[in-house]
Amino acid sequence: MLNRKGRRWGADACVVGFSGGGVGAEFGDPLRERMVVPSLKLQDLIEEIRGAKTQAQEREVIQKECAHIRASFRDGDPVHRHRQLAKLLYVHMLGYPAHFGQMECLKLIASSRFTDKRVGYLGAMLLLDERHDAHLLITNSIKNDLSQGIQPVQGLALCTLSTMGSAEMCRDLAPEVEKLLLQPSPYVRKKAILTAVHMIRKVPELSSVFLPPCAQLLHERHHGILLGTITLITELCERSPAALRHFRKVVPQLVHILRTLVTMGYSTEHSISGVSDPFLQVQILRLLRILGRNHEESSETMNDLLAQVATNTDTSRNAGNAVLFETVLTIMDIRSAAGLRVLAVNILGRFLLNSDRNIRYVALTSLLRLVQSDHSAVQRHRPTVVECLRETDASLSRRALELSLALVNSSNVRAMMQELQAFLESCPPDLRADCASGILLAAERFAPTKRWHIDTILHVLTTAGTHVRDDAVANLTQLIGGAQELHAYSVRRLYNALAEDISQQPLVQVAAWCIGEYGDLLLAGNCEEIEPLQVDEEEVLALLEKVLQSHMSLPATRGYALTALMKLSTRLCGDNKAAILEKMPLVERDGPQADEEAKESKEAAQLSEAAPVPTEPQASQLLDLLDLLDGASGDVQHPPPLDPSPGGALIHLLDLPCVPPPPAPIPDLKVFEREGVQLNLSFIRPPENPALLLITVTATNFSEGDVTHFICQAAVPKSLQLQLQAPSGNTVPARGGLPITQLFRILNPNKAPLRLKLRLTYDHFHQSVQEIFEVNNLPVESWQ
Repeated sequence: MLNRKGRRWGADACVVGFSGGGVGAEFGDPLRERMVVPSLKLQDLIEEIRGAKTQAQEREVIQKECAHIRASFRDGDPVHRHRQLAKLLYVHMLGYPAHFGQMECLKLIASSRFTDKRVGYLGAMLLLDERHDAHLLITNSIKNDLSQGIQPVQGLALCTLSTMGSAEMCRDLAPEVEKLLLQPSPYVRKKAILTAVHMIRKVPELSSVFLPPCAQLLHERHHGILLGTITLITELCERSPAALRHFRKVVPQLVHILRTLVTMGYSTEHSISGVSDPFLQVQILRLLRILGRNHEESSETMNDLLAQVATNTDTSRNAGNAVLFETVLTIMDIRSAAGLRVLAVNILGRFLLNSDRNIRYVALTSLLRLVQSDHSAVQRHRPTVVECLRETDASLSRRALELSLALVNSSNVRAMMQELQAFLESCPPDLRADCASGILLAAERFAPTKRWHIDTILHVLTTAGTHVRDDAVANLTQLIGGAQELHAYSVRRLYNALAEDISQQPLVQVAAWCIGEYGDLLLAGNCEEIEPLQVDEEEVLALLEKVLQSHMSLPATRGYALTALMKLSTRLCGDNKAAILEKMPLVERDGPQADEEAKESKEAAQLSEAAPVPTEPQASQLLDLLDLLDGASGDVQHPPPLDPSPGGALIHLLDLPCVPPPPAPIPDLKVFEREGVQLNLSFIRPPENPALLLITVTATNFSEGDVTHFICQAAVPKSLQLQLQAPSGNTVPARGGLPITQLFRILNPNKAPLRLKLRLTYDHFHQSVQEIFEVNNLPVESWQ
């Protein structure tokens, strides 16, 4: 018979297996010989799969070959088992199921032949993990191979252990790995060090096992051993305070190693683009950053070295830029000298001029972290940062926007607002909301004059009105109402803007409010600050009617327009008898925060009046978590009525004022922590409305990666009322960057025990995370 390649095969091929893989036909069985279909060699299988023109053809080839592999495993062919498993691993790499080969991996690992062990360990790394109990069955085989003394076999066992070793395996095999750390062979020592790194990450309490050999390993000259040792010490210091204190003694030795790399080089074979061993330099700098953090003596020891690295590293190649960036991070994290910190900021400023977009992004992100601690040093690079706003790359322009807003202060607010307003007119739609909100916040904080403040907000409303924050309308009306000398100016500016465009709903709402309040000033035409404008009553009424009839007007906008028409009936006709239509009185405010709290209290009081009060307690309440989870039931406990105090009655009798004591502060509460992401709750109960509880949710991120698409949802028992305000953003920057805050308003008129169910969804380290949990340990002061 001829196979597809035209080669002849017969019964002898069946005995040894066409692919060496145990089809297992025997002489004297002609019927079986006729029915046997040959198993492919690995090379032929790869060629046939690649030659498949459709996915169906590929599946057919793989299904047939998997059937042969299963048959070979059932026959128990020990000679060619490794060849069949090699084909199965290739099938697994293509994404097809290969779990039936897990036990074959164990058999090959237990074999005495190196060819079997090699494929068996490879299969264990690919097919086994902690989710399968079968991975524990190879513990004894790995232990035996580690103690045999055969270096290639020890290397296979160490690689497998460092790839898929579970916590149980690490605890059982830690003594064997510790012995191999000081073996004469550099090949085995390097792999043992990497395995120790994996064990420390899995079981941090094993730090005491691997701590003693590290001091001796630091004297090695072998590049792989030294690099692995630095990595191991870094892991130990990050996970063990005792190890951190221990290794601060070796800071001078690390400084000496790094200085040797910078001045003399390590070896030409490890140099990249003229930079001596940049990988080793980066690892040492990361370790120095950990050792010098919050430690004066260690920081002082490495200051001179960091200055030397920062000034002598070649920046024409990417390898040198990597070393410089790690140097900057180390300078900023330790207690370095002031001049050294300025040097680090200047290095980041040079990065902004680099043609590589990745380097510019890294520089912007780093400067954003430093703007709070070294504001004046970062300010020197403000023109370069503003230039980055014009980047076509969305991620770069977003980082440049965040940094530009952080650089705004009272001395540069006019110039920076001009740049940011120009960027607002041309920025991508996904950045417009962030840019508009940032401009409004900066203008409210650093406005030099009220007129400039009004002009800035009007420009934002005109340019990106649909993207502004919800409180922009209230803030602008409050600002205009408090600037009596600018009433005529404001109403004319807003009338002109409304006449040109009625699509920007926040702008239309503010304009309608202002026309209703100060329509008489609009018709008077006595504003000297702008060009004379002759407006009659019919034009004003026609414009408001146009707003009412426009399909773009929201219900709230029509409400503003109707109110304006009612007020104009008194302004234009001179009838001031209707007190309800008089001009709005000025609301006193001490600042944005006080205004926000007053607004919250007013809305909470309205909620309290509108909320129905249950006439009798209910035996159980179901938690309503937005129909996301099954509710948890619990009895709602009502506190007993308080007896009137005799002292209070006496005070009332004498008509003396009774001033209640100020409420005690409610302690904050940490409710969530995972991989550096934390969620904290802070509580405020306004004295004028004790039934209202304001919960500020603060999400912080102390990990090395940004948290994106962050969403926090909450639910309370049905006897309570919950309002979720919009969060301040959806991205929590890494390494303790600007946190996300969100306000929860909970109305609890019956003072029922408070319970919360929270659902968090976000992306972290390229993985989607969803956490649902219940908070039952809220402070008693938050609801009683």
